[in-house]
Amino acid sequence: MRKIILMALLCTIATANAQNTGLFKDETTFTRQDTLRGSITPERAWWDLNYYDLDVTVKPDEKYISGFNTIRYLVLNTNQVMQIDLQPPLKIENVTQNGKKLDFTNDGNAHFITLKEKQKVGDYNEIIVYYSGHPKEAIRAPWDGGFSWKKDKNGKDFIATSCQGLGASVWWPNKDHMYDEVDSMKISVTVPKDLTEVSNGRLIGVDEHKETKTFHWFVSNPINNYGVNINIGDYVHFGEVYQGEKGPLDMDYYVLSYNLDKAKEQFKQAPKMMEAFEHWFGPYPFYEDSYKLVEVPYLGMEHQSSVTYGNKYENGYLGRDLSGTGWGLKFDFIIIHESGHEWFANNITYKDIADMWVHESFTAYSENLYLDYYFGKEASAEYVIGTRKAIRNDIPIIGKYDVNNEGSGDMYYKGANMLHTLRQLVEDDEKWRSILRGLNKDFYHQTVKTKQIEDYLSEKTGIDLSAFFNQYLRTVMVPNLNYKIEGKTLSYKYTDVVENFDMPVQVLVNGEEQWIQPNKDWQELTAKTNINSFEVDNDFYIYHTEIK
Repeated sequence: MRKIILMALLCTIATANAQNTGLFKDETTFTRQDTLRGSITPERAWWDLNYYDLDVTVKPDEKYISGFNTIRYLVLNTNQVMQIDLQPPLKIENVTQNGKKLDFTNDGNAHFITLKEKQKVGDYNEIIVYYSGHPKEAIRAPWDGGFSWKKDKNGKDFIATSCQGLGASVWWPNKDHMYDEVDSMKISVTVPKDLTEVSNGRLIGVDEHKETKTFHWFVSNPINNYGVNINIGDYVHFGEVYQGEKGPLDMDYYVLSYNLDKAKEQFKQAPKMMEAFEHWFGPYPFYEDSYKLVEVPYLGMEHQSSVTYGNKYENGYLGRDLSGTGWGLKFDFIIIHESGHEWFANNITYKDIADMWVHESFTAYSENLYLDYYFGKEASAEYVIGTRKAIRNDIPIIGKYDVNNEGSGDMYYKGANMLHTLRQLVEDDEKWRSILRGLNKDFYHQTVKTKQIEDYLSEKTGIDLSAFFNQYLRTVMVPNLNYKIEGKTLSYKYTDVVENFDMPVQVLVNGEEQWIQPNKDWQELTAKTNINSFEVDNDFYIYHTEIK
């Protein structure tokens, strides 16, 4: 039942899958491989990524890839062993530095390369990693990712990569940990001549060969490794220039040839998205690299400047309203949600996947901010409150650190309702908007820990949110407001709360709006007349129970 509910309701949430390798795997114990993948090992810590030059040849008929990645890095500390990650069945063939072949050993997905030349602090050095093989085929992209080898309706190859959670090393060799983003990169992909390939950043050239083409893309901004992607198909291109906060922004769209007319209509929502999100979050973070929507054979993913789309040109989530309110059919879920990740995931990126809520809570929340911008505050509130039915409160939202472990899928709509609740506490929508914009300005192109985001929100709201975040992110408890009414007296207290949780809440007493600030102890409010009606503002994500 758990799988069925999540697959039906949530865009990028999955439970334990067949191989336990993708997003939201159910882990109770962790292995050495989890640590090698999820921690900043000594073999990672001493060097800082500067540049990737990734060159890949894709052979669809064989489901085979080969190529190399040139990795430029800055030496931070002296060390002679470097960890590079690549997942079987792909194999590293050899590694060189300055033309000299290097020795390396394997430990599962981790490859430890012994460098011959002395690594001097402050130097920029390069290694080249050559690799090949049949990459893992995606079972249920994007939740259990890898390569999706599909055919379009005309029988032409339709191929894409997706790898969040599973790791970018499922298809290319890299430093597969989120704490260190490469500053810029080039992506070159060779495909059969009758196909088009689309990756991140801007297209800087196409080389034509006898039977193949090589597409060269350049990403000038920092990029997280799971955000790098390959998309191959019988694409046609159209686009527009959006006049945004930082000037003209190229918005390009790549879709299958027979979907052009549908895409031209549905993708009218893309500039509308850009207008709403620049209002709420500040300028699009990657003007230099442009914005793209690219059709793929799976639902979609937030690949940086190359957002992938597979929502069948329908509003809602594959035509369904996740909130059950009707508001979810006012927008294309994938265009809005996955593009929202350009601010929260690609601009502000978690250092450790345990803090994935930083990506997903804010982006799920962005759905109702889009509605707020175009349909008003009441519509947006109805939508986010409607999504509460998807909350399970199974495990905490924050996962285990240093072992590549995501927390609960509740990071989506419990997280969104947590932020909606916080908006009520701020009591000033312009201030709230300035805080959201400030996050994207002050953490521009950075990787962060949850404490940085929590501390920032406490500072900018002027509210000590320590217990608030402990409650919603680190427990499965929902605050329960217990109350009893005796004549003119309202008695109330919280149960199921962490230490020091005393969040104020708006209530209606005899139809009159007022604030109360419950804690674990009984408190009283005395009205002027007998209390005949009592309601809790539904904008606050709490339960309430009358005690008789």
